[in-house]
Amino acid sequence: MDFRFSPDEEKFKQEVYNFFIREQEIVNEARKEWGSGLGFGPYCWEILKKIGSKGWLCPTWPKEYGGLELSYMYRYIIMEQMQYFINIYSTVGAGMAGPIILRHGGEKQKREYLPKIAKGEIEFALGYTEPDAGSDLAAISIKAEEKEDYFVINGSKLFNTRAHYAQYHWLGARTEEIDSKKKYKGISLFIIDLKTPGIAITPIWTVGGTRTNEVFYGDVYVPKEALVGEKNRGFYYILEALNYERLSTVAGRERDFQELLSYVKEKGFGKDVLTRQRLAEIAIDIESAKLFALRVAAMLDKNQIPNHEASMLKMVVAETEQSMVQTAMQIFGSYGQLRRGSKWAPLDGKFEVMYRDSVERLITRGTSEIIKNIIAQRGLGLPRG
Repeated sequence: MDFRFSPDEEKFKQEVYNFFIREQEIVNEARKEWGSGLGFGPYCWEILKKIGSKGWLCPTWPKEYGGLELSYMYRYIIMEQMQYFINIYSTVGAGMAGPIILRHGGEKQKREYLPKIAKGEIEFALGYTEPDAGSDLAAISIKAEEKEDYFVINGSKLFNTRAHYAQYHWLGARTEEIDSKKKYKGISLFIIDLKTPGIAITPIWTVGGTRTNEVFYGDVYVPKEALVGEKNRGFYYILEALNYERLSTVAGRERDFQELLSYVKEKGFGKDVLTRQRLAEIAIDIESAKLFALRVAAMLDKNQIPNHEASMLKMVVAETEQSMVQTAMQIFGSYGQLRRGSKWAPLDGKFEVMYRDSVERLITRGTSEIIKNIIAQRGLGLPRG
């Protein structure tokens, strides 16, 4: 494939860039909100709605649902600029829930949720992980018991990061008893209004200072219209959604790298041979991640499912960030441990926060060990161990 953007794509990239430059005041405040670890605040919602008003949150969707019917390459261009300027490259609604609703949801669900997702008016929190179901999503045990015209849900979910500000829960629940030989059967997907009586949200704080949540369901009654697609097909929808989610970008890390590089040059640290070599390796990794991302976008444009390719992208992005923050802390020495607010903290303690937060990238959306198994089995054709 040709990794260069076409003239029209380059023109569009400049248009998106100019938009963020014009909205610089809101952009800066939104990036601060997101960087606080608390998630979307008023500035984040404002900039997302401005992006959505242009059709850029879901540009590949049909126009009737708020999209522009553009290619995935255009979506990648938007995601790249979004992450560079505000550190948010997509929403769960636009990147995961929406595509599944579009492909498998009923017409009522499409009319109700898709336009609002595309406009940046609503957000979803992922409801997959449980105390005993993390990388093994087939082990989901929260129960959705079917009654006449509703489901009754009981159980809990863990690490539901956006639940304290999202309007809806993208919930994977068990609608049939676990089959010990085929655990993945009997799981269904639901759209749950997080204001529904019986739902309780409790904060959990990560080592990086980000708020995530545990969500408890106690006799929560939801209508059957909340079911997405076919009953007991939820596991397959979850896997499909993960492939869409892993279309990501390394633009934010490229911005951080340039800040680190400028600091090294300013302080004269570039004379050290090891420092030069480590920075050169990170620059190579960033360029490699860009090519992975372009490949995934190109595959989606050809209606191909980038299963192990998207896993490779996720792995490269996460490990590039890990390598960069470790290098930064080595360059800063003891000063690297100082937090924001200290006049001695290099780059105002930015990399100290990233260092603590970067561990999460190797775990969320699939641990590195699970990702490597996917690449080995589905990409290289190696047998299951």
